[in-house]
Amino acid sequence: MPPLSPAPLWRMILDVTLLGVTGIVLLILGYYIWEVVTPYNLRRELQDNKNVAVAVVAASFIVGMALVLAAALLRNR
Repeated sequence: MPPLSPAPLWRMILDVTLLGVTGIVLLILGYYIWEVVTPYNLRRELQDNKNVAVAVVAASFIVGMALVLAAALLRNR
């Protein structure tokens, strides 16, 4: 079997762009779903009340979703 040739540069750039945009859109969608599901207003807690605990939970949620999305998007590639 002959060795596989690498994909052209334009195809790699297109793949990375599509995966990046898809990941960002899914992260934003997940954030807004989480905003609806939680009993408190996340923005009000972060901006007005300066609640550090909510900021830590929000950051860990975003990082966790990003890890799951990255694994899912790269696995299907």
